[in-house]
Amino acid sequence: MNRTSASSGPSGTAEATDAGATATPPLSHGLKQRHLSMIALGGVIGAGLFVGSGAGIAAAGPSIVVAYALSGLLVMLVMRMLGEMSAANPASGSFSVHAERAIGPWAGFTVGWMFWILLCVGIAAEAIGAAGIMVQWFPGTDSWMWVALFMAMFCGTNLAAVSNFGEFEFWFAALKIAAITIFLVLGVLAILGVLPGTDAPGGSHLTGDGGFLPNGVNGLVVGLLASVFAYGGLETVTIAAAESENPVKSVAGAVRTAMWRIALFYVGSMVVVVTLIPWNDKSVVAEGPYVAVLDHLDIPAAGDIMNVIVLIALLSAMNANIYGASRMSYSLVTRGEGPAFLGRVTGGVPRLTVLASSFFGFVAVLLSYWWPDTIFKWLLNMVGAAVLVVWGFIAAAQLRMRSRLQREAPEKLVVKMWLFPYLTWVALAATVGVLVLMLRESDTRSQLYATAVMAIALAIIGYVRQRMSVARQEG
Repeated sequence: MNRTSASSGPSGTAEATDAGATATPPLSHGLKQRHLSMIALGGVIGAGLFVGSGAGIAAAGPSIVVAYALSGLLVMLVMRMLGEMSAANPASGSFSVHAERAIGPWAGFTVGWMFWILLCVGIAAEAIGAAGIMVQWFPGTDSWMWVALFMAMFCGTNLAAVSNFGEFEFWFAALKIAAITIFLVLGVLAILGVLPGTDAPGGSHLTGDGGFLPNGVNGLVVGLLASVFAYGGLETVTIAAAESENPVKSVAGAVRTAMWRIALFYVGSMVVVVTLIPWNDKSVVAEGPYVAVLDHLDIPAAGDIMNVIVLIALLSAMNANIYGASRMSYSLVTRGEGPAFLGRVTGGVPRLTVLASSFFGFVAVLLSYWWPDTIFKWLLNMVGAAVLVVWGFIAAAQLRMRSRLQREAPEKLVVKMWLFPYLTWVALAATVGVLVLMLRESDTRSQLYATAVMAIALAIIGYVRQRMSVARQEG
């Protein structure tokens, strides 16, 4: 591995490339601004919000609103830092490239391959979840058939032009946004008592079922941990921005508008749920908070409607994860951090990394069938805290990169982190704080340990590779 240098690609895209690597055709720039806008919007709306948030509500009660607001603030800071670096130097490797430039090749190697593993395991989990919904609708079918279909469909989509990925995500995101917007409108009307057949609940469910903090600070902490991981996925927009028509403008616009999306979709949804129905209603966990609210409002076929929306969210995440994993691994390969033969680009698409990422995801699915309680569970635990490690590297990289940009290329600071460096340190401390809080619960503790093992192993490998590269250059 050679030390990397920054080189500018088409349309202002910059990518760290291996100094001795053979030049390869550039990635295409087929993503339009409307694609990026919808990817950024859809990236914050996943199955974790529609279904997984029920466990957080059951633990924290009405204070789940505070939990989502706090974790949302952290995500806003992380995205602002990432937006600053990505607007200054758009790259398909995003934060991996930034970490390499700011901290060293070992850091880019560690965070890049960790994120790749996270996305590939996510592909498997989403494929299994989507297949489960299809089996409910078609009882005579087997889960593996649907997994194979979805994997083939989205692998094929990503093997074609990047505009196909963008178009799929555009419509997936549009459907998710429409669904959550309708939910919020119905919820607000019901809270105000103007929806036919409903009475305004006032604050009865916010304070009357054990209080705003029914399970105390411990419950709030559990809800906070659940909410943090629900925000994963926003990072993909900075990866996709490198293949847009105007990378700098695209990433700047996406990051600047991410803030109100988080407040509206996540915090707004939690306010609607805990205001309209009791937090301890069993249906909140059993059926999901959205289905519970729609049933409360006597919306016909609420369960079936939400199953469709959850299926769309899962398929959207699958598509985005295959894309993100392929671009991250492509970036690593072109920087000499992976098998060189995977770096071939055909028709503006790194097809070999698409196939490799899809294959790893499919293998993870097979592991879930063969060893669900051992190897697959270990894989899930291994990526349990990976997104927090990524956020930590983003903050550390931005601390060093900002000073360098101000000194060497201030005109590249199109997006600036607020109150630098104070809020960067706040975000870094908050990320470490969440990792510490994971030690409190047995489930999250095992995830933290497994993620730590993976991170340390990757860091050691990356550091050894870096030292070997320096030795070769000096020799």
